[in-house]
Amino acid sequence: MTDSKLHFRVGNGYDIHRLVPGRPLIIGGVNLEHPEGLGLHGHSDADVLVHAIIDALLGALSLGDIGKYFPPNDSQWENADSLILLEKTMELITKRGWKIINIDSVVVAERPKLKKHIDLMRQNIASRIGIDSDCIGVKATTNELLGPEGREEGISSQAVVLLERIKTI
Repeated sequence: MTDSKLHFRVGNGYDIHRLVPGRPLIIGGVNLEHPEGLGLHGHSDADVLVHAIIDALLGALSLGDIGKYFPPNDSQWENADSLILLEKTMELITKRGWKIINIDSVVVAERPKLKKHIDLMRQNIASRIGIDSDCIGVKATTNELLGPEGREEGISSQAVVLLERIKTI
């Protein structure tokens, strides 16, 4: 079956960034306070949730990954707001004739606790991609003190997206 016959596409994405002093902690476009004053290290704002969603979107259409479009060696993207990167990614998706049906994601972090921030994260993402926040799932979990997230060396996120073809180009 050729791509022109496909009506739905699924993509998954993953991202992880190290926790370091002297950096902001931004997840889902929300500025958070880590109890130890840590933030995520990265070329942009290192928003692991948004980066995982971007990779899921790009992967659904076999367009590569976030580094292809927003390379870490390009000063244009230094300290960039990842929600702007998400908007630019959506331009690629809609230009190719696709729309998002839903997104499901999870953030893995021992601290800070994210539960009270999840609705705002969903709203931030929804407003940038033009869908209802009810179509965006964001969950938070710990890693039960295991691995880099459990040792608070970093925070990771995974996302899955479902796209539907809205037009053939």
